[in-house]
Amino acid sequence: MNQMVTPPKIEIIPSSAPFSEAQRSWLNGFFAGLLSDGPAPLSAEQGAAIIEEDDGAPWHDQTMPIADRMKLAEGKPVRRRMMAAMAQQDCGQCGYNCNDYSDAIASKAESRLNLCVPGGKETARILKSLYEELDKAPAAGAAPVAKPIVVEPIEAAAPDPCTLGRSRDNPAPAIFLGRRLLNGAGSEKETWHIDFDLSGCGLDYVVGDSFGIFASNDLGHVDQIIALLGASHTTEVRGKTLRDVLQHEVSLAPAPDSLFELLSYLTGGAHRAKARALAQGEDPDGDAATLDVMAALQKFSGVRPHPEAFIEALESLQPRLYSISSSHNATPGKLSLTVDTVRYVIGKRKRHGLASTFLADRIKPGDELKVYVQKAHGFALPDNPETPIIMVGPGTGIAPFRAFLHDRKATLAPGKNWLFFGHQRSASDFFYADELNGMKNDGFLTRLSLAWSRDTGEKFYVQDRMREVGRDLWVWLAEGAHVYVCGDAKRMAKDVERALVDVTAQHGARSIDEAVAFVSELKKKGRFQLDVY
Repeated sequence: MNQMVTPPKIEIIPSSAPFSEAQRSWLNGFFAGLLSDGPAPLSAEQGAAIIEEDDGAPWHDQTMPIADRMKLAEGKPVRRRMMAAMAQQDCGQCGYNCNDYSDAIASKAESRLNLCVPGGKETARILKSLYEELDKAPAAGAAPVAKPIVVEPIEAAAPDPCTLGRSRDNPAPAIFLGRRLLNGAGSEKETWHIDFDLSGCGLDYVVGDSFGIFASNDLGHVDQIIALLGASHTTEVRGKTLRDVLQHEVSLAPAPDSLFELLSYLTGGAHRAKARALAQGEDPDGDAATLDVMAALQKFSGVRPHPEAFIEALESLQPRLYSISSSHNATPGKLSLTVDTVRYVIGKRKRHGLASTFLADRIKPGDELKVYVQKAHGFALPDNPETPIIMVGPGTGIAPFRAFLHDRKATLAPGKNWLFFGHQRSASDFFYADELNGMKNDGFLTRLSLAWSRDTGEKFYVQDRMREVGRDLWVWLAEGAHVYVCGDAKRMAKDVERALVDVTAQHGARSIDEAVAFVSELKKKGRFQLDVY
């Protein structure tokens, strides 16, 4: 009898490297695949050095513009440049984190290049360009890969016993319970508290997680597009009616490049030149940023694509993620969101956000919808319930911090709690005022610092309030407090971080460089965490 000989296990990533066993196993397999039938395997030291250098990802910053991220990634391997092109939010809407999504595309295990919802068309265009590089020039020194590398989430090493509702690919049914308006009279905003019943599907979550919603397009909007196509509602596409596919399966938001490519094939002259330019990311008429699918059809009004070709040119409808604003420990079987409704006008046409108006207008109490919980990456309460926390969440950024407070109260966590909240007007935009004031009055919410930007002639924001109470803020930091920020990545998060640097420099007796290093160290230790978008 011939005895099967097991090939030696290649250990490229040493056990001392800063990875879990599942990560180390995957990385060893990855490099082993690259090196099969090629040069001698790297030594453990060489492998560790590569990972250490490559994992720095200095562009992995949600607040950094995409152009700056791509500049930092110049000269890096294609998969790292792909990662830099993504929104850096690790939000999970694509079904991966940014690093794993780039790996999956680079290994050709994932062919969809438009899954990065926060990155939008700009990310999709860069990914398409980089994807084309894969066949032109293989990475230097790497042997051809015999088979695609399947990139699995780290959690795959210890799968959840119940996968229903744990990813966008396996959503669970939830029941919409209702909504209540959080704004008062005179507000310029429309913000809703939304409640769902999860008891039927048994789905749970922890504070800091996000909630994925599969919304449908507005039926009136769908019918207008069908009219522009000159088609019938009942035209069969993909074995369904055109109306059904447009409502539930494709995105009607920013028109994709592929739609302009299709339109260019169906017209000529100046119209063809414009359509081709738009397909290449150019802006011949200065209106490219306003062109959703309907506006694209109106711009090329004489062109009527065949319904099947039209549907094929559109992108799939993607789920939307929202920060959870409730605690499973406090209200088991129930989940809440805090959602700003997006409505605006371009020209004479009213536009609206897909999921926000779905939740505000189109879904009715008792309706069932598809949902999933997206686990947070590095945004969670401290392991030690005695650790003080500082939360900065203006506007709907309050969502996860309402969840934090409800959770700490339900679990009797003894740590101190400090919330910075701000909005436009105290009279109309103080979300959850009764709850928060009640927590403040009973001593559970140790401090509540508020900032209103429209109550006086001078705009005043949460970062201004942080500087104003900087001495006390520094005392909390010195006591080991964890700092959390939720909200707008482009401005607010940067301003809050700068305020934290200023507080550290002024009250911690440090130079600005030393203060920057201190805040950076807070991030490395997990004491400064962001949930920004």
